Amino acid sequence: MTILITGATGQLGSAVVRHVLDRTDEQVIVSVRSPEKFTLEGVEVRQGDFGKPETLDFRGVDKLLIVSADDFDTDVRVKQHENAIAKAVEHGVGHIFYTSITDADTSSVGAAAAHKATESIIRATGVPFTFLRNGMYHENYLGALSADTVAISTKDGRVASASREDFAEAAAAALTTTGHENQTYELTGSTSWSFPELAGDRYRDVSDDDLIASGVPAFLVDFFVAIRNGVFAEVRPDLEKLLGRPSTPIKVTA
Repeated sequence: MTILITGATGQLGSAVVRHVLDRTDEQVIVSVRSPEKFTLEGVEVRQGDFGKPETLDFRGVDKLLIVSADDFDTDVRVKQHENAIAKAVEHGVGHIFYTSITDADTSSVGAAAAHKATESIIRATGVPFTFLRNGMYHENYLGALSADTVAISTKDGRVASASREDFAEAAAAALTTTGHENQTYELTGSTSWSFPELAGDRYRDVSDDDLIASGVPAFLVDFFVAIRNGVFAEVRPDLEKLLGRPSTPIKVTA
């Protein structure tokens, strides 16, 4: 069996590679835009850029993990994913894994549009798939939660987040075990939390407009609105099942 992981110089992709190597002796390949940035030994490195499909080489690959691109433009992001999916079909990849977002097909979050479209493109290929719908990352919020004043518009909205390492380990578990064909996993932490709960008397309730006026990007405020509306509050069992243990709880150092 041959496993290929894209985006392997990124934070999530590189962690997935580490966990896969810990779990299997099968051949592991990475596809990265800048091979010189990938330093792990014992892994075949292929240069590939989602924006340049002619550079993508997925030949001989049984399982392909497409770590979602990070472009903020939905159309560009979907096109990048489409390029990778088309190349996977062309090269006869046996199983496509894709890192998506919570409730990608129904979510009100603007960022979900690219994931919904990508999932549809993968389904249409007929290639067996696994959608790893990652919830919110602890790391996205640790900076704000550690500040002297936690001014945010989430109110009592809860977040069932998990650590990047847990999401990476879950992806590795799916890649190195059987029985995941045509499955969609909603991956969340084992518990949920709120900003007022973790920040205590450092919490300050502000409006979305206040945040935007202070320079917070609109796409981040969109996530705060989603938290306020309970979009990321539900605790699901899938992450625990893939990990074989409860997820790592968030830890704030104020």
